[in-house]
Amino acid sequence: MDVALVTVGDELLAGDTENTNATWLARQLTERGATVTRMLTIPDDRALIASRVREYADAFDAVIVTGGLGDTPDDLTVEAVADAFDRDMEVQPAVRERIAEKARRYREANPERYEQHDFDLDLDETSALPAGARPLQTEASFNPGCVVENVYVFPGFPGELKEMFDSVADEFGGDAVSDSVPTSTPEGALRDVLDGVRERFDVAVGSYPARQGKSGRVKVTGTDPAEVERAIEWVDERVADPEPDDD
Repeated sequence: MDVALVTVGDELLAGDTENTNATWLARQLTERGATVTRMLTIPDDRALIASRVREYADAFDAVIVTGGLGDTPDDLTVEAVADAFDRDMEVQPAVRERIAEKARRYREANPERYEQHDFDLDLDETSALPAGARPLQTEASFNPGCVVENVYVFPGFPGELKEMFDSVADEFGGDAVSDSVPTSTPEGALRDVLDGVRERFDVAVGSYPARQGKSGRVKVTGTDPAEVERAIEWVDERVADPEPDDD
């Protein structure tokens, strides 16, 4: 299963917010055997979001879009996804009712805060989704996410994102398996090993340099566990073992 990740937000491109969502999603998908083949961060630009979603929906098995869900003027992701599939926005009664109930509970639990901020919630606007979308609603998130064909739209707040992803995690999977060989061989000296494993085995291979006192590693990924195991053994025979810790 080939997956593309699209993270949306001017704050990500400005460096005001660290893009931890992309890293977390990539790890979750890889652990499930899916392969992340694109990772893109784009601004809150409705036309650009729609264009990339349309392109990636045709090119990959699944697309995950995160960020830009909410009630502020720059939250344009859901509308952009509707544009990508030439769909209108529509209000699903069940979605609206759940949001209204969540707002009621919040208002009762936080009367002073509610009055202080003078919340004026437009239920129709908040609950609108692309026509025919499958809504994704969790206790952690106020604004709904959704699934439109093979495109999954999640919120940008990490806690909300994680709970919403967990609700559909079983829909992502694949046959990819990976293993790694730790090594003290400098990355620049690994070219022959990397080229050799690609020539001999039906796998993908990458090298990761040593960082912060940790050894480097060579990672091998493939769809045949036995082939990956053979490639790992071949690599292990040709790279230097990491030096043991002083303690």
